[in-house]
Amino acid sequence: MVDPAAFDPARVDAETQALNAEILAKLAGLPDQWSAPPAVVRERRKQGLGAFPVPPASAWARTIAIEGPGGPLELRIVAPAEPSGVYLHIHGGGWVFGTADMQDDRLERLARVCGLACVSVEYRLAPEAPYPAAPDDCEAAALWLVREAKARFGTDRLLIGGESAGAHLAAVTLMRLRDRHGLTPFRAANLTAGCYDLALTPSVRRWGETKLILNTRDIFLFVQNFLRLKGDVRDPDVSPLQGDLSGLPPALFTVGTRDPLLDDTLFMASRWLAAGNRAELAVWPGGAHVFIGFAGALTEQALARADAFLQAA
Repeated sequence: MVDPAAFDPARVDAETQALNAEILAKLAGLPDQWSAPPAVVRERRKQGLGAFPVPPASAWARTIAIEGPGGPLELRIVAPAEPSGVYLHIHGGGWVFGTADMQDDRLERLARVCGLACVSVEYRLAPEAPYPAAPDDCEAAALWLVREAKARFGTDRLLIGGESAGAHLAAVTLMRLRDRHGLTPFRAANLTAGCYDLALTPSVRRWGETKLILNTRDIFLFVQNFLRLKGDVRDPDVSPLQGDLSGLPPALFTVGTRDPLLDDTLFMASRWLAAGNRAELAVWPGGAHVFIGFAGALTEQALARADAFLQAA
């Protein structure tokens, strides 16, 4: 599944090393994100005062609202004129931060290169709306897409994906549709740097304080916010790694070797295969958490592989 040499520090190219050093330096100079209310941190992130650069808004983007379990649910759509498929995208941010319009560049790339209409879910965030609000919203968006894709986009070829907490929510959504509705409508899943076991895998627990996008404390506090009112880390609806993964679509699992959530991807890809599904595992030397949010050769290679995977689905 993966070349062991990918984990050799000598394989990390100079550009990736420089980027990681830049991220560490930038975050060392920013306020602790847990020292301010989540709403304040969200606003700072929109201004570029976070780990990730803020991409420009896509001229192709539009926002619609559908009926959601907590009220109107916004969907940001970035689509070509004649889509060949529809990609349900779920953004990251530890279930606490992030918005549907913070990755327009990557979604527009999928629209241009793969011909996909990208539909990104503006799900409710913790701690104001803790579990199960976010997975409920993603489930509602997926069911809406199953009903409406053919009429609205001219195709019922459906794919799903997300980054970090978004990859977690994508996996939960696939399992909910199968178990609650008897549906397996998605042809492929593009899962990047997901958090699949909220009891925390060894790579998370052993990471420590190094703030390369996030660290052990961050992940622990994200989970605490997400499960503020209820939720058992042994429940597959909370930790999909613990669940029955049979009957799920082919998946591409992408992660960098400098990601605290490395084990989550290694374990989930293996369990995906053991459940009888097809899985591809792409491990990128030196890549930080969701490194595809930064321009560079490593990002281009990773995105090109994801493009090819989705086009083949």
